[in-house]
Amino acid sequence: MTIVEQGSGATPPGTPDLIKETTTQSFVKDVIEESRRQPVLIDFWAEWCGPCRQLTPVLEKAVRAAKGKVKLVKMNIDQHPAIPGQMGIQSIPAVIAFVNGQPADGFMGAIPESQVNAFIEKLTKGVTAPGEPNIAEILAEAEAVLAEGDPAGAAQIYAEVLAFDATNIAALAGLAKCYVATNAIDQAKQTLALVPESKRNDAAVKAVQAAIDLAEQAKSLGPVGELERKVAADPLDHQARFDLATALNAAGKRADATAQLLEIVKRDRKWNDDGARKQLVQFFEAWGGADEATVEGRKRLSTILFS
Repeated sequence: MTIVEQGSGATPPGTPDLIKETTTQSFVKDVIEESRRQPVLIDFWAEWCGPCRQLTPVLEKAVRAAKGKVKLVKMNIDQHPAIPGQMGIQSIPAVIAFVNGQPADGFMGAIPESQVNAFIEKLTKGVTAPGEPNIAEILAEAEAVLAEGDPAGAAQIYAEVLAFDATNIAALAGLAKCYVATNAIDQAKQTLALVPESKRNDAAVKAVQAAIDLAEQAKSLGPVGELERKVAADPLDHQARFDLATALNAAGKRADATAQLLEIVKRDRKWNDDGARKQLVQFFEAWGGADEATVEGRKRLSTILFS
């Protein structure tokens, strides 16, 4: 068995494209041009440098773990002093990250493995590895399908993302939203329960939780027609109007639900400890900030509050 030293330039089998040595002549091709495809780390080192020997295995391990999202190029500064000289490298090890043909970040010294991993994670955020599905595009497709009124189709797409990444928060929230749309509240709750506690404040997660809460509120209410008759019989029955708004929202009648709550706010802002406005805010959270009903509802609410 031959032990490969730092300066040999040899690369473990299976990773010839991820880790390589470069020269002054090949630097532009190996680093500048290659960084237009994915981030490239250039590791400046030398045979006599002890910290370099400590850092290189850590760097190589992290780059392999990134599975093609980043590449590592090593340059021996004793053999090829021109490039590090031009870049002002005065001490080694020095690692510079190139993105889109330009230096983007870097660090000096043999930093711990956790810091190397954090550096690469930050550098490769949003970068798709070769052969890896473009999660952002797939999620956007699922959102579009759901917006078109096909929760079953959207659920299949979100499930594809979760098959690849079971912890994807956007996909978990999206799948739960599909369940809410088909009134499968128990499945929605089970799906949302898979979200770690630390991610519960994610906007998409909070929106689905709000939608679940509203759906559960609506379960205990009577039919919309019955509630409408109660409000017509007594326009000052704010609780009946509040319940009507909740039932209308569950029926997908967002504009009508908004109108009922705004009517309460106009008639008695302080009713039920500002309950109508708070419910309306929960509607907005469940619908999403970009939803047409949210945008219009917020405008109308502001007009009433500040008139």
